[in-house]
This record gives sequence, C-alpha cells and structure tokens, in this order.
Amino acid sequence: MELILANTGSYPRIGDTPELQRMRRAHARRERGELSTEAFAKVQDEVTAEVVREQLAAGVELPTDGQIRWADGLSYLAANLNGVAVNGLLRFFDTNTYFRQPVVTGRFTRKGPLFIRDYRQAAKAAGRPLKAVLTGPYTLARGSILDSGYRSIHALALAYATVLAQEITELAGEGAPVIQVDEPAILRHRGDLAVLGEALVVLARGKGPARLSLATYFGDAAPLYDDLQDLTADMLHLDFTYSPALARIVGERGSTKALSLGLFDARNTKLETRETVFPLLDQIGRRLRTPAHLAPSSGLEYLPRDRARAKLEAMRHLRDAYLGERR
Repeated sequence: MELILANTGSYPRIGDTPELQRMRRAHARRERGELSTEAFAKVQDEVTAEVVREQLAAGVELPTDGQIRWADGLSYLAANLNGVAVNGLLRFFDTNTYFRQPVVTGRFTRKGPLFIRDYRQAAKAAGRPLKAVLTGPYTLARGSILDSGYRSIHALALAYATVLAQEITELAGEGAPVIQVDEPAILRHRGDLAVLGEALVVLARGKGPARLSLATYFGDAAPLYDDLQDLTADMLHLDFTYSPALARIVGERGSTKALSLGLFDARNTKLETRETVFPLLDQIGRRLRTPAHLAPSSGLEYLPRDRARAKLEAMRHLRDAYLGERR
C-alpha cells in the first residue's frame, strides 16, 4: 500500500516564542487601527510561508497553505460575497472554536477571486504544488442564516456551489493537484445526502485535471460509507477518530475512490504509536489497490504549534516504519 503524507487543512498560526506570536500582535494592531491592510497582509504572507515550510520540514508531501488568513471556516468566503452579511459567533461543531455566522440577504455574486491569491503565495513558498482546501457548499448553507434570496437549504447549497465552482476552476488552472471540499455538516444531516450530491456535481464541472476530494470529520462516517462512494468526488477524506468500525468496513468493502486516511487525531496532543496505527493500516489495506493519503483527522489549528509539528513528524516516522516492515 502506497501512503502519501498530507495535511488536512489548517495549521496553527501562533507558537510559543515571540517570533511565532507576531500574527497575534499584528491582528491586535490592526484592530486598533495601527496597522494598514497592506502591512497586515504582508505579515499573513510571512506566516503562511513559515507554516508551509514547517509542514515540509516535518515530512509532509502534500501540504496546505495552513488557512492563515481564515478567521474561521465560514466567514472567510462569506465576507467575499455580495448578498451576505456576517453575524455573531457560534460554536463550530463540538470544538472550542467559533465562527461568525453568515446571514444571507440576497443573491450571491463574488466580490472577486479569493483563494487563488492564497494558493499562489503558498505554492511559491513551497516550491511545489499544494492541496487547496475550501469549506463545502452544504456546510456553508447549514451554517448560514437564511434571511432572503433563497428559499431552502437545498437552494442555498447550490448557490454556494455556483460561486465555489468559480474558485475551483481558478485553482485547477493554477495547477492544484487536489482540491479538498470540507463537508463535516453532512454527518449530522444524513438525510441531505442528495443535496450534497447535487452540489458536488456543480463543483466538479470546473475541476479540470485536479482531483476533487470530499472531506468529512467531527462525526462517524461509517453509516454513510457506501453512500459517500457514490458521490461525485475522486477522493474521500475520512476521520477515523470518530469511527471505531470504519477501518474494518474499509478493509472488508474496499473503496472505489482514493482515500485520505485521517488516522492522526488533530484535536489530541497525545502522539499516535505503532500500536495504535499499524493495526488500523493492516485492516484498511486489505483491499486498497490505489495510493492513499495519510493525514490528520481534521485541520491542526486545535493543537499548540509545537504539538502540531510533532504530530506531522510522528506521521512520517510511523508511515516509514510501517512500509519498511510490510515490504
């Protein structure tokens, strides 16, 4: 079984040293009106380059931009759309983080390209292509307040899909090999799988040679495993930390799609060991015939910076030891 080391999404912006806390200081200065938009963007660029290089140094073969510019998973896109306002804070699933809730006030139009600048700057720092990551249209719809403009979650998800499809086309044109669409909300609303399916069809139209990856986390994907196989995506990212039965199911049924294996808990500082990882890989690998990604269960922003790097380094060491022993 070939295993490619990948990051799933975010990476901590702030570390323990004064140098690694400059993002926090810059944000505070910006809030006080002491730092210009251009100067703040420069700090974001520097921190993005820093976390990209940190992922590569830890052994990650498919890094992300770390989502350094994202205030949260929903408002970053919403703030770039006409027809959306941003409201108060809500808890993001069962984490200790929050997001500003989009309020839909009218029909969507983009204010301009959003993710392509982030991607270009991060890819330049990496010196190689990166995985691009977007919050998916269904999760955006579920997290929004529907005031006017669209009549249902279904219509709203398709509207988000239409604007995200433009972003995906631009990212594919820039050479992103994998474009990941995060849809954790579907695990809490399984009855809406057909809505997600329609939205993914819209997204896939512009993906070109890029592989579209559907990511679920913060819930048990085992009950939906067979249904997820039928959706319009080239890859599935699965969070095994919420799904005790998932490794067995994958091993028994295989997968028609490439898999990203979220075996490393992105919300727990405790490092995985060969005793916890190798048996799962043995189960999963029984019927997999295509290369898989080995990845954290979700974005790493929930960990301290030093533990996030240690998590990635442990992932590399365990992957290398596992493949060395199983050859």
